[in-house]
Formats: sequence, structure tokens, C-alpha cells
Amino acid sequence: MTAPRALRLRAGAEAYREIRAHGFDPALVQTLVGASGGAKWLVLSQLDRVLIRRFIAERSAALHLIGSSVGAWRFACYARRDPLAAIERFENAYIEQRYSAQPSSTEVSARSREILDALLVEGGVDEILSHPYLLLHVLAARCRGLTATGEQRLLLAVLGVAAAANALDRRLLGAFFVRTLFHDARARPPFGDPHSLATEHVVLTTGNLVDCIVASGAIPLVLDGVRDIAGASPGVYRDGGIIDYHFDAALADEGRIALYPHFYGHVAPGWFDKHWPSRRARPRSLERVLLVHPSEEFIAALPHGRLPDRRDFIRLNDADRIRSWRSVIERCRRLGDELEAALDGALAARVEPL
Repeated sequence: MTAPRALRLRAGAEAYREIRAHGFDPALVQTLVGASGGAKWLVLSQLDRVLIRRFIAERSAALHLIGSSVGAWRFACYARRDPLAAIERFENAYIEQRYSAQPSSTEVSARSREILDALLVEGGVDEILSHPYLLLHVLAARCRGLTATGEQRLLLAVLGVAAAANALDRRLLGAFFVRTLFHDARARPPFGDPHSLATEHVVLTTGNLVDCIVASGAIPLVLDGVRDIAGASPGVYRDGGIIDYHFDAALADEGRIALYPHFYGHVAPGWFDKHWPSRRARPRSLERVLLVHPSEEFIAALPHGRLPDRRDFIRLNDADRIRSWRSVIERCRRLGDELEAALDGALAARVEPL
């Protein structure tokens, strides 16, 4: 009996019609999409390696890399001169991070910058900004009003108000945060937001790239926000996933495709929507998306029956957490193998409607 497939390939309406009729043409991919999700990214690390070897290395045309939070960190690895080595360094530094019994946001923030240093060592900033065809774009959320506070209890209360406002209408998030899209100087990425939330555009430079990446992963209450990023509006910047957790936006132009390696088979718009099954990205936002994700059965067979999560720092001691996370990476080689086979010609036969 053939084992059930571990990897699912699902496409929005326009992408599905194109792939089924003409096969998968890598030249049509305009954008790679990277979601927020903390430690969940480890389930994608083998897919990242395959995409770097088979998709990035064989390309010369411009390709937009748009990510929030850990998605931006992964794509910073992609845009290094040796992306596989960068992914390896990032993965090891991420897994091996350790903290005191009750770490402050300052402690976690300092460790986060150490991990980024490992990713960017030996000229990483210049390599990313001058890559011949990969264009990195990083999302963060600029705080409005009391969401900029560093006082934890007050911030928790304000976030509760923001969550309630978001529950009424996603557009009300604009009263608390401003989406800031830090983009490659050569071009802005395709980004069509059906909710029309205000977006500030800021060019990535050698003077702000590190702070932008740190800010994009600055989870409220867990890490400190980043203040006054060079070239951007004054203020405190926090995790880009607050507004764009999995993205509810059109991320490819007509006739093009956004390739989206994801941890889940669903797409939640923002951070406050992640526990709401009824709050999902609009079908129109996904029309040109090819979503590549592990099956529910594969996830259920992982250690502890779920994806890695930052709460593992609380649930598990360091030795057990590290052992569990490395086991996940090893098991996810199967996802990489299935993606390799799909890129060798089986993708059109395997693609499902999203």
C-alpha cells in the first residue's frame, strides 16, 4: 500500500487553471511568500533547501521575497551569496537558543539579535541588498498610541482592545498599528490589500536592514519593539505578523504566481485572527497563489503531534526541546523529497484547488 503523501500542493483559481492547462512554469513565479509563525518555520527548513537548490539557483529573472517575522528571516538567508550555509547557520542558532527560567523581553531581544548576527555574518547586509535578482521586502507594524508602551501590563491591556477592535472589523487595526513595508530600493513588490489598511513604504538600506528584520519578528510582550528605524517614521516597530500574519493580500500580478511554502493549509490574515477558523484570507487574495504545505496527517505524526511552537520553551526543558526540534527537521526531509519530485514534473498532476 502506498503511504499517504506528506506534502500538499494547492492553488488558487487562476493559478490552478494555469498549472493544470500548461504545467508549472517557474518563470511565472513572481513572488515567494513567507509567513509569521516563530518555531513553526522549522517544518519548512527542508523545503527551503530544495527551493534554494532547485528554484533560486536556476533563476536569473527578478523574484520578490516578501516576508513578515520569521518569513523575513528565512528570506534573508535566501538572498545570501551562499543561501544553504545561511539556512544552516540560522537553523542551528535558532534551535540552540536558551534562556533563563523567566526571561525578560530584553533578554529575548538580545538573543534574537545574536541569532541574526549568525545569519548575517561576513557581509550579509551588503549581499542581500545587492543580490542580482532576489528582491527582499520586510513587513513590520509601527505602533500608534499606547501600543508603543514598554510597560508590559499596559501593553497587554491595549493589545486586548486592539484584538476586540479587529474582531469587529479588520480595518480598525489601523487605529493601533501602521503597516510598514520595507522594500528593496529597485522595486516595490506586488501587494494588493482588500482591506485598504494604510501602508508606509520605506527603502531598505545598509543603515536599517538589521533593525527592520529584528522589528519584523518583535512579538509583543515577548521581545522589545525597535524604536526609530532609520529612514522610517519615528516610533516603535513590532512584529509584522500583527497585521500580516499569513497575508490577506494579492501578492502577484495578473498572469503571474505567488509561491507560498506554508506551515498550514489555511491562511489567517493577521495575528489576532489566528485562532478564528472563520477569519481566513479572502479567495480573491489567493487566486494567484500556489500553497505548498504539510498534510494534517504528516503534522499529526510529528513529535508531540503538532508543529514546533515557541511555547515549547515552557513545555519542554532545553534538551528535550532541542531533540524534538531536530527530529522534526529530520522527518521533514520527506517533504523536501516530495517537492523535488513535484519540481521534476509531477506538480501539475498533483496540484489541488485551494
